[in-house]
Amino acid sequence: MHPTDKDIPRWTDHYFLRTKEAAKRFGDKRVTYAVFMRRPVVSAPRLAIDWLDAIAAERKTRFEIELNYPEGKWVGAGEPILYLSGSLVQLVDLETLLLQKLGPACVAAYNAFTMCTDLPKVAFLAMDARHCAGTEMAEMMAYAAAVGSDRARRKSGAVGFIGNATAATAHFFGQQGGKGTMPHAFIGYAGSTLRAAEMFHETFPEDDMTVLVDYFAREVTDSIGVARHFPELAASGRLSVRLDTAGGRFVEGLDPAASYAVLERNAPRAIRGYRSEEELRYLVGTGVSAAAIFHVREALDREGFQKVKIVASSGFGPAKCRVMAEAGAPIDVVGTGSFLPESWRETYATADIVEYDGRASVKVGREFLLRGNRPPASGDGQG
Repeated sequence: MHPTDKDIPRWTDHYFLRTKEAAKRFGDKRVTYAVFMRRPVVSAPRLAIDWLDAIAAERKTRFEIELNYPEGKWVGAGEPILYLSGSLVQLVDLETLLLQKLGPACVAAYNAFTMCTDLPKVAFLAMDARHCAGTEMAEMMAYAAAVGSDRARRKSGAVGFIGNATAATAHFFGQQGGKGTMPHAFIGYAGSTLRAAEMFHETFPEDDMTVLVDYFAREVTDSIGVARHFPELAASGRLSVRLDTAGGRFVEGLDPAASYAVLERNAPRAIRGYRSEEELRYLVGTGVSAAAIFHVREALDREGFQKVKIVASSGFGPAKCRVMAEAGAPIDVVGTGSFLPESWRETYATADIVEYDGRASVKVGREFLLRGNRPPASGDGQG
């Protein structure tokens, strides 16, 4: 998952390899890189720094890292997250891989932070692994979610991410293993939602249970049916129902008019005023809308199942979480992989050499990266 020294020539940009050879021939210099992002982020440098330390040890050299924004700090656009100093010959071929390990993690951490801050009373589960391009990205995204979550806990007292789906990265969340109960495939295998719940409980009798209730388009009926069948789990708060309704249909019992009526009863201010098409879809549209969550909550409460929790998934990124917060949707847990950067070009980190043997020099237009030209650290004022 982490290229070693012998792998670097195969994975780095070729012009860096040529620079390395030329610098060997004409004389090495001590250089300093400024590493920055073009958009605001939350600093998530640990994986990148750990890799640099490992490569330095393999090469029997030393890199000096001046970390301007420690892990979890807010970083403004264009502000160097870190300065990296050492031999040009030893550093120049590391830039490609270093930037790969820094930029995406910082953007994902920023997204996770905003989601947890907008919904501070909601627990989050990182379910991003299936959306990642391989195991290295899966590690990076889990780490980023943990960094963003920790910041949200410090700044707003948020519950944040309480775990994730895979054992390999559970340690970032202080867990021994992954979390999760059943996929849609298990419902199909069992033949009914209730039968799947019975099978799960018989196999894992000591575990809390979260049951998917959208497979047969019977979110309300199956939620109540399962709760009635497991009254002890329901009464003790150990039973949850998970809404993952596809965006092509409404939750059982809803249509546009009924969705507006649900919000009018529960969150009338949320539907008033200007809303974008996307925001309206999150509030009263198909799939897992705020109206759908209120609707299922109402149905459970009418039947006396106030302690049955609702887990919501499907497209819960920063924008959807913000709308759910404005509506006060009664969500207990959000399962999400949508803290992954939506626009990958936003994840591009950049590195420029700003000093050669102690002499300040950088390409025209990047003078703001020079140590003496850096403005005071900006940000959200919260550190």
